[in-house]
Amino acid sequence: MKRLTSLVAAGAMLFTLCACSAHSNPSSSPTPESTATAESTPAPSLYTNPLTGEPTDSDLSGQKPVTVVLNNIRAAMPQQGNSTADIIYEAVAEGGITRMLAVYQDPADLTTIGSVRSARDCFLDLALGHDGVFVHAGGSHYVYDTLAQLGVDDVDGVKGTNASGIFYRDPDRTPGVTYALEHTMMADGETLVKNLTANGILGPHSQGYQYEMNFTADGTPADGENANTVTVSFSSYKTTTFRYDSAKKVYLVEQYDEPFIDGNDNTQISTTNLLVLKTDYSFMDDGYYSDVKLTSGSGYFACGGKMIPITWEKGNHYDQLRYYTADGKPLTLGVGKSFVCIIPTSQSVVAE
Repeated sequence: MKRLTSLVAAGAMLFTLCACSAHSNPSSSPTPESTATAESTPAPSLYTNPLTGEPTDSDLSGQKPVTVVLNNIRAAMPQQGNSTADIIYEAVAEGGITRMLAVYQDPADLTTIGSVRSARDCFLDLALGHDGVFVHAGGSHYVYDTLAQLGVDDVDGVKGTNASGIFYRDPDRTPGVTYALEHTMMADGETLVKNLTANGILGPHSQGYQYEMNFTADGTPADGENANTVTVSFSSYKTTTFRYDSAKKVYLVEQYDEPFIDGNDNTQISTTNLLVLKTDYSFMDDGYYSDVKLTSGSGYFACGGKMIPITWEKGNHYDQLRYYTADGKPLTLGVGKSFVCIIPTSQSVVAE
């Protein structure tokens, strides 16, 4: 009886050792539960988009962005390809109408972009501040003078500079709407990336360039005033409205009394960061085109439904825009897209 008891005890010890060995063996097959846990916890990204602070699969920090001048007159709506821009700049072109510069850090997935419109000096300076590829369809003679003076390798749908296969006219791009010729210039994003990369125009940043912007997960400014709706006036013709969506934590953009959309998929344009820059507008010496001073000034920053006053500066053609809080510290943006309104000092900004 004593021998039987010993054998039973020895068998129990052997079973325990085998069970422990099975659990500790690295080559043993994982259980379904452990596999599911491993697959549901993705590894953190090593890279971020330098224009938004968002995680990316590859390192984009050394790559030139693509910048495109977009038509924004009411008769040309809707824009296309605007919802995928990382930054949108809006400024007055002339006669109270505005145009936009859309900035794409990673243009790999671009489809249709447009309508592409003629350039003005401020949009060229904004593009150069990003060390970006400047895409437009024509421009004022002032812009052409500056392009020649600086030796900029631009992409022009009117003169055809570096534009082979990229641009086309589409007067019927929206069912039931026929557009005037000046509102029909479109760009094919896939061809743009392919051709400009092959020609060495879209590629690494110029030596020494780095976009200097800091981001934080929650960019809501401390002690900011309520800014659930922000109405930005550019002129008697044009205002842009930003309505904060607390569920999505972004501002939804409206213009011309309706949602501002991307005609490719009817997505409403949204932004995490709203920046309003006030500056002096005057006329060029022809008395027609706007002369927008991109040197320095005051403005506002809104994020998370709150708004604070800021200052800003740029400087020469190639300087990037820099933003500061009221105490002179560099502004930190929320992780996400930005919409930058450049308005005359005489125009109003209303936050509610």
